[in-house]
Amino acid sequence: MDAFFASVEQRDHPELRGKPVAVGFDGPRGVVSTASYEARVFGVRSAMPMSKAKRLCPQLIVVASDFAAYKETSRRIHDIFHDYTDVIEPLSLDEAFLDVTENKRGIALAVDIAKEIKERIRNELHLTASAGVSYNKFLAKVASDYRKPDGLCVIHPSRAIDFIARLRIEDFWGVGPKTAERMHHIGVFTGADLRRLSEQHLTQLFGKMGPVLYGFARGIDHRPVQTEWVRKSVGCEHTFLADISTEAAVTIELYHTVLELLRRIEKSRFRGRTLTLKVKFGDFTQITRSHSSAEVLLSKEQILPLAKALMHGVDYSGRSIRLLGLSVSNPLDDDVVPTRPRWVELELPFEW
Repeated sequence: MDAFFASVEQRDHPELRGKPVAVGFDGPRGVVSTASYEARVFGVRSAMPMSKAKRLCPQLIVVASDFAAYKETSRRIHDIFHDYTDVIEPLSLDEAFLDVTENKRGIALAVDIAKEIKERIRNELHLTASAGVSYNKFLAKVASDYRKPDGLCVIHPSRAIDFIARLRIEDFWGVGPKTAERMHHIGVFTGADLRRLSEQHLTQLFGKMGPVLYGFARGIDHRPVQTEWVRKSVGCEHTFLADISTEAAVTIELYHTVLELLRRIEKSRFRGRTLTLKVKFGDFTQITRSHSSAEVLLSKEQILPLAKALMHGVDYSGRSIRLLGLSVSNPLDDDVVPTRPRWVELELPFEW
């Protein structure tokens, strides 16, 4: 979908149409969740501090997130998808992979299915969507972002290698700013540059991602569209409106984080044995500490002492803390049961 949250707000609130809109928290540490295309003209982008966004675009209209509306719209989008195929892998509320090799309508060409879905989303939901069509997930994802907004890009197998060769390394799926910076440092700026590196060299530089990048550079991605998923962890984190630094404040916030974690564990029925503490300091550096238990972590009596012990091992003397997070992972093999949800998304706070 195109600027999904902002587009839903503009659809539901006509007074916002044609105006620069940012969805997110309008507070001291608020971050832009989604920016409308009118706001993007001024350089406003997702994950940008709201204060910076308002400096770039003084006329910016900030709207609080309405996740109920976004989830309902997402459900209706997926209803349209299911009219064509049930082989659907959601990536987020507004993005999914569809395998239409065998589809319910018997349509021969995937591009025709994409056109039909785009038209239905426009007519039934009054929103625009961009679609990418290709023979694997990597290329379909890249294609979906290639001609936004309201775009349709098809990467045919015969043109894939040339397309990838011209692709900026920043546009490769899975390459974030830090990885792109490392790529530039070794002289890799395009897909053609990436293809010149051996798989061994890429593995040395980027670990498990090395073989993946090696395949992407050659148009290879064998991952199927997965309709089932297995939860591997449950977690939560809190960003504070003001940094904390005293032992009393840290203890109180850690206690509330444990309670939130327990609520999420109960809701998801997750059974894990490893507790991980995440601490982000005022200078944006962060650390994690983990402890694995022989028993499943399900109660406050189990988790709170472990969380305190992990926190005790963190030296924050002379430093302030802006974020605390806790997660439970490492499920028992017997508890790893594939599920097939309609769609579930966890709401995590945006922070900067």
